[in-house]
Amino acid sequence: MTFEELNLTKPLLQALADLNYETPTTIQHKVFSVMMSGKDVCGIAQTGTGKTFAYLLPTLRQLEFSKDRLPQLLILVPTRELVVQVVEEVRKLSAYLTLQVVGAYGGGNIKVQMAELKNGADVVVATPGRLFDLALNGSLKTKGIKKLVIDEVDEMLNLGFRTQLKNILDLLPQKRQNLLFSATLTPEVEALMQTYFNNPVRIEAAPVGTPLENIEQKAYYVPNFYTKVNLLDLLLEENEDMTKVLVFVATKKLADQLFGQLELGYLNKIGVIHSNKEQNHRFNTVKQFHEGNYRVLIATDIIARGLDVAEVSHVFNFDIPEVPENYIHRIGRTGRADKKGVAISFITESEKERQEQIEDLMNYQIPIEQLPENLKISEILTPDEEPQIYMKSIDVKLPKREAGGGAFHEKIDKNKKVNVRRNHAQEKMQKYGRPIKRSGKK
Repeated sequence: MTFEELNLTKPLLQALADLNYETPTTIQHKVFSVMMSGKDVCGIAQTGTGKTFAYLLPTLRQLEFSKDRLPQLLILVPTRELVVQVVEEVRKLSAYLTLQVVGAYGGGNIKVQMAELKNGADVVVATPGRLFDLALNGSLKTKGIKKLVIDEVDEMLNLGFRTQLKNILDLLPQKRQNLLFSATLTPEVEALMQTYFNNPVRIEAAPVGTPLENIEQKAYYVPNFYTKVNLLDLLLEENEDMTKVLVFVATKKLADQLFGQLELGYLNKIGVIHSNKEQNHRFNTVKQFHEGNYRVLIATDIIARGLDVAEVSHVFNFDIPEVPENYIHRIGRTGRADKKGVAISFITESEKERQEQIEDLMNYQIPIEQLPENLKISEILTPDEEPQIYMKSIDVKLPKREAGGGAFHEKIDKNKKVNVRRNHAQEKMQKYGRPIKRSGKK
């Protein structure tokens, strides 16, 4: 099937032709007719299967001209990078349409976003926190919203947007079409749909955990962090086909450590991105990688959902994610748009259990490669890799204090204070053996 066979308008078909898109992906084809019917939809699709266009094509097809220019389509996404990406996709598809799109996210100037909404918007793309702020201060008018898209809803819940998401859903008009897209269907997502959706039609592009066919997967068993650094450096040096390389690490601390190890060897050719980096740095780093100025980009898992970079040649799992589904999201950054990709994982002894969980999820065994003979095996361990010594804590019971023990000494009689009335006559009698009388004055 081609896009020509779908019920699309000429402006949309022309925009797709300009982008050299001819054939819809599985999720785009399956979702289109159901969304056009007005039913609520739950789309399950892996990263890299074209789900952004899957919900944009039918929703933009059904947008109606409005004089007051109130938002008709609201798209919620988990990260600011994804906001920028979706706004760009809307602009591409609406090249021949009279349509205004506004992106809103935390960290951006809220006054600028308020002014953009005041000027009118047909489509709003936003993160939940910032959108709720704009709705509360009256900048976002929700009464005209006819369609709601929640993209990457599982990641949204993971990032703690549960409360904001529910508050937003309560603000929207009751009569609307709900469209939810997720890579995984967790119990929380199911509960959200049960509360706010109206008998959603579930559409799967591929079973959750199915590895993408056009991605070659392989792994190396590596003893420690510094050997992983040496192996990554060696593979980058020996393989010129590693032109655009995305390296995933588990934590922000590890991302900075790895960047510090490789920075000098790949001066001005390597970038690092995670949630602690300021907004301008994140956008600039992604832009440099997108344009090919950076050969290597080091990123944490949060970026796996919001990063859409064409022609990523290789994805490295510098360490294995704790959540098996995140492995699918990571490797899905390569092999996009029917192009071949390669995913390489470095696995330590402590990560083998995670490897088994991933393989169970995919029902696929990742091939293990032999370490190169010229690889330098490091014996240096990071503080996190050092064996932890746990000393048994023994509670010492002190003996009970005995009365008068230790440094206590009984006072001598003359130092004892006794509040009694003194009998001076008796004291004199005792001291001198006779009563002492004062002599009278002469």
